Amino acid sequence: MTKKSAYTVAVVGATGAVGTEMLSVLAERKFPVDNVLPLASSKSAGGDVSFDGNDLKVKLLTKDSFQGIDIALFSAGMDVSKEYAPVAAKAGAVVIDNSSAWRMDPQVPLVVPEVNPHDIEKHRGIIANPNCSTIQMVVALKPLHDEAQITRIVVSTYQSVSGTGKNAMDELAEQCRQLLSFGDIKPKVYPNQIAFNCLPHIDDFLPTGYTKEEMKMVNETRKIMGDQSIGVSATTVRVPVFVSHAESINIETKKKLSAEEARAILSMAPGVQLFDDPSRGVYPLQIDSAGTDAVFVGRIREDDSIPKGLNMWVVADNLRKGAALNAVPVSYTHLRAHETEADLVCRLLL
Repeated sequence: MTKKSAYTVAVVGATGAVGTEMLSVLAERKFPVDNVLPLASSKSAGGDVSFDGNDLKVKLLTKDSFQGIDIALFSAGMDVSKEYAPVAAKAGAVVIDNSSAWRMDPQVPLVVPEVNPHDIEKHRGIIANPNCSTIQMVVALKPLHDEAQITRIVVSTYQSVSGTGKNAMDELAEQCRQLLSFGDIKPKVYPNQIAFNCLPHIDDFLPTGYTKEEMKMVNETRKIMGDQSIGVSATTVRVPVFVSHAESINIETKKKLSAEEARAILSMAPGVQLFDDPSRGVYPLQIDSAGTDAVFVGRIREDDSIPKGLNMWVVADNLRKGAALNAVPVSYTHLRAHETEADLVCRLLL
């Protein structure tokens, strides 16, 4: 794609929770946009979405939608991405896809700007955005991996309902109202009640007993970190929180890292903010991270059960850092590939 002073950007799935956040981040980050084209299915086409203080008419997504488009941000289901992402790429757009459709394709880079921006150079028209829970984990762990080589990760996630979409957020709100008024609960989005409850069930179960969400974290982490030898064990849990995911992470390393050394490394890490003073009640909270851009890390402590282990608590806004805010910087990374990684990271995060 030829470098320009401004670009025509399409947002597929523009009316969804992540799509609207993508539009917001494009405006906030002052992405060099000449024109924005919001696209959606027939259910949502014809309505309006907001971009930088203006209302934009949502157009129907068709195979002719991508003529003249420079960058296509996809926030739609896997089937939509499978069908339309190659069409957009063939039309000349660089596709940044938020679904799981292309993440493990060996020909498609899976990119987190703070972790592996160099992988963008390998793209052939499509760049994949990782799973939201994977993104925040690798942002926190990559600096530690570079210093001490992580050999094993055990992670338990506490994921908000916004990861499922607007319907799930509406269901949580409605169930809370029903319970507080002593009404009956009738789950629709989730198989069980989510209000005042935790569900150890995200995505479909596999014959192994793990879910697809858990295996996404396993496989995506290895691909992004560029190390297939890392052992990863994940348990993913849906919790009654509207926005932001939290993760309890245990790592084992080849080189011993003290808690103090880990804090020093993470205090300088791009995209990370330390909130780590438990004696004063300072640690990452989902309610505090909602609407923010960084990955919050705290409760860093040594694992006394093994010689070279650390525990930590990691929180991030899944709609922003876990989706929209990762996709937009990936676009920047593509456009500014001539810059050094340090220059790029500074540009993205300031």
